[in-house]
Formats: sequence, structure tokens, C-alpha cells
Amino acid sequence: MDIGASVAEDGFTVEFDLMEVEAELCRLPDVTAVRIVADAGGRPVEVHVLASAGKPAKQIVRDVQSVALASFGMDLDRRIVSVVQLAANGAAKASPSLTAESTTRPQIVTVQAQSSGFRTSVQVTLGTSEDERTGYAEGSIAASSRPRLLAEATLDALRQLEPAAECLDVDTAQVTRAGAHDVVVVLLVTVDPPHERHLSGSAIVYQHADDAVVRAVLDATNRRLPNLARDHDRA
Repeated sequence: MDIGASVAEDGFTVEFDLMEVEAELCRLPDVTAVRIVADAGGRPVEVHVLASAGKPAKQIVRDVQSVALASFGMDLDRRIVSVVQLAANGAAKASPSLTAESTTRPQIVTVQAQSSGFRTSVQVTLGTSEDERTGYAEGSIAASSRPRLLAEATLDALRQLEPAAECLDVDTAQVTRAGAHDVVVVLLVTVDPPHERHLSGSAIVYQHADDAVVRAVLDATNRRLPNLARDHDRA
């Protein structure tokens, strides 16, 4: 629900316009764009914030919580707020609020791309609470090739963080339209002789399709890597 939503506060229902909330949050000095996603019942479940790199992401999350509570009575859980910070060179640095789960799962650190002639090189840096690795891929500058290159670079970084990901390869990666949104859909393949198994992941494009491709790969792998690790150990 994008236009309006509601939350229950002490037995009362508080109605608010999500577009109005987004506009108010965009008034924060370091925030350039905000997208709030609500469930079918109108409760916010995701808050995506695009910000400059001048302030720590944790402070931006606290600022977002404070404005939402003070202006609209909306008590946002910090765990649903994610912040993507853009550096001066245009690289995206994603800094989601940390939870016990997010410190062990790979998270986006930076996504960068450079073009020279008819070739494009991309690099994706993923990090956990203990390590940080960068993956690379190179290919055609064709727009249709870019999602696959980003998916391959993401897998390259993931393999360095988790050996079990070595068995994964990119089958397809593309941007498609779903309702009012662009959505990245990624299909990965792993071979378990004599069978092939596929893993799928998706992510809504909010500001940058590049970032969404990386999130789609992580969506396909994060919940399944423990099983792949067990299979890897048995092999």
C-alpha cells in the first residue's frame, strides 16, 4: 500500500499518508530519497533511504526514526530501515541497520561500474561482520548485459566469503516490470550430479538497478548457503 497506511497505537488507529511521510523524511539534510513499503494491512515493513555519505548510516537511521515518531507518531523498527549512501564518485554504499542475522549474512558495501570503449567492468564488494571481499566481472557495454555482469561480480565476491558458493553460477539476470515497479529477477544454477538445481531471487528497483541486482543475488543465496555449505562439507 503506497498512498496510505495505518498503525495501532495504544488501542487507537493512526492514519497517515506514506507519500507525506516520505516527503517529510526527505527534508533531513543528508537524505535525498525515501521509499516506504507497507504490507497488506498497512503496516510499514521496509524503509529504503538514499543518503549522502557525510553522516554514519546508524545516525541516519536514528534521525529517520525520530522524525517519523515526532511528526506522525510512527514508531519504526530500526531493523526495517536500510540506508544506501552514495559517495562522490557515484558508488553506492549500503549500510542496513545491524541485527544478529545481518552481521553473519553478506551485505552490500559498494557497487561500482566503469566503461571503456565497448567494454564495461563492474565490481561488487560484500562484507560481513568479520570480512569484506570484492568480486569482478567484465563484458559488453550493452544495457541487456549489465544485470548479468553485476550478478557474476556478486557471486565472485560471495565465493570469497563462503566457499560453498563455489558451486553456483548465473543462469539469468534481468529487469522486468511488475505492476508499477521494475523488479530484478536472478536465477542461479548449481549442479548436484546428475541433477541441476536452480535458486531464484528478486529485488524491487528503488533508485538504482545495479544495487537491486546485487540484492536479488543475495535474496537467492542467503537463506540457502547453510544447506550448500553442508553439501560442500559432505563432498
